[in-house]
Amino acid sequence: MNENPASGQVGDVASRIAQRSLAKRGAGYADEVRRLLDAALGVMKRRGTTSRPRVADIVTAAGLSNDAFYRHFPSKDALVAALLEDGTERLYSYVAHQMGKEPTPEGKVYRWVRSVLSQAYAESAATTRAVLWNAGAVSEIIGSAPPVPSDRLAELLREPLRELGSADPAFDASLAAYTAFGKLGSYVWSETQPTDHDTERITAFCLRALTPPHAQSAVSKA
Repeated sequence: MNENPASGQVGDVASRIAQRSLAKRGAGYADEVRRLLDAALGVMKRRGTTSRPRVADIVTAAGLSNDAFYRHFPSKDALVAALLEDGTERLYSYVAHQMGKEPTPEGKVYRWVRSVLSQAYAESAATTRAVLWNAGAVSEIIGSAPPVPSDRLAELLREPLRELGSADPAFDASLAAYTAFGKLGSYVWSETQPTDHDTERITAFCLRALTPPHAQSAVSKA
């Protein structure tokens, strides 16, 4: 049998072409998912807590088909879970950015609390209510099943609390996060907004409860 000396090279070419094809398909699928998420969020925001959109409403708004929807999500509930996770990651990035503006750990904690509670304002609150209402579980705002916003956002508090003398920064950060997200839930569902004084009190409570007395200095204001 004649051997092709270039067979290894042919195989490499075939692999590269296959990888390019997969990459293109992956990029196309990522675009589909983003369109579905953005469309679902838009439909839910418009409807608020009056009616839940159908899959047909979402794919129409996205300009896609039912096949495209079910290629990525086994159900509408799965899409809502993905929306919660996507929103959590966006909030994480926003809060991290705001905390980066503060030089002191006290200031970072204050920025964290203020940024989390900012989700109770106007359009952000309306969007949060709509998504959680579609999830069918009000309690998800403080986290009872994945995705858990408070657990993810708590990660940002670990280092400031460690600098402030916390003996267990990870655990203490989770306590602070559950406190803040619990209050956020109250504001969102009562359609009220936290005042600057509220933010300062919640920050002071977290610092007082979770850090040694010598670290409980006045909160830095942004």
